[in-house]
Amino acid sequence: MHPKTRLITHTDIAAVVGMGDAFTAVEESFRATARGDAEMPAKIYLKLPAFHGDFRAMPGALGKFAGVKWVNVHPNNHRRGLPIVMGMIILSDPETGFPLALMDGTLITGLRTGAAAAIATRHLSRPDALSLGLIGAGVQAQMIVDAHRILKPNWQIHVNDLVPERAKTFASYNDAIIATVREAAACDIVCTSTPATGPVVSIDMVRTGAHINAIGADAKGKQELDVEILRTSRLFVDDMQQAQSSGEINVPISQGKLQADQIIGSIGDVIVGNVPGRLSTGDITVFDSTGLAIQDIALASVVYERTVAAKRGTEISFF
Repeated sequence: MHPKTRLITHTDIAAVVGMGDAFTAVEESFRATARGDAEMPAKIYLKLPAFHGDFRAMPGALGKFAGVKWVNVHPNNHRRGLPIVMGMIILSDPETGFPLALMDGTLITGLRTGAAAAIATRHLSRPDALSLGLIGAGVQAQMIVDAHRILKPNWQIHVNDLVPERAKTFASYNDAIIATVREAAACDIVCTSTPATGPVVSIDMVRTGAHINAIGADAKGKQELDVEILRTSRLFVDDMQQAQSSGEINVPISQGKLQADQIIGSIGDVIVGNVPGRLSTGDITVFDSTGLAIQDIALASVVYERTVAAKRGTEISFF
């Protein structure tokens, strides 16, 4: 008898993992990538300009699991009552190729992206950082806050969004202060998660010693930070190839305003000790987060093992 494939829903995932699990899985994925213990080609984009969106295919292999995430970004979906980002993950046995699970990738995407930002903050920010500025108050911003609360429970949170009601709602749930872009950008930790295609944060807004997590730029042409911030900071990425093609640095790299040798290294390199992170309290540090397939696989593998143990999900035979 052939083994069966497990269907795992958003509800199943929420029942077996939380942000703490994502934090652990993502930090280990960064270590594995820096050590060369993971396989991950750069994500593939399928652009759909006629539909104002795109799809990304993100394959990777780590340990005893391999998989691929198929995820969309359709910014106008909020008008349709649909999430802007939706994903599915196929998790497979790398030895046989058998699909072990088909699971929701939307929650996993949110959890691992938030965790990646907080991990960068852990390794690159000043220990005495107290204020957390959020530019963009969407779903991802909540994940970023939840992850940062693993580091410290009582951040002074400042939030800005182009949609005032969204900022107001976010602030009410998180005991946050509604702020201007300049006020949010002046915090100790600054997290940008917008769909901007031009700088929203300029160098004069950023305080000495700040750490910035640039999350929103995840496709060619997207940009949230003034290039002067990148030039004068200690700059780190999640993946060198992917960041240059679709991360925060993609626009200034393509325009010749930033050189690849100005990137200090990956956050994984910092975690395993290959390169130093912050050198002084006065450094501005930047983490360019594009989102890695290996993060998805790391967390999806935890989800799979726990749903099997808990007998959650639905088993079906595809073949």
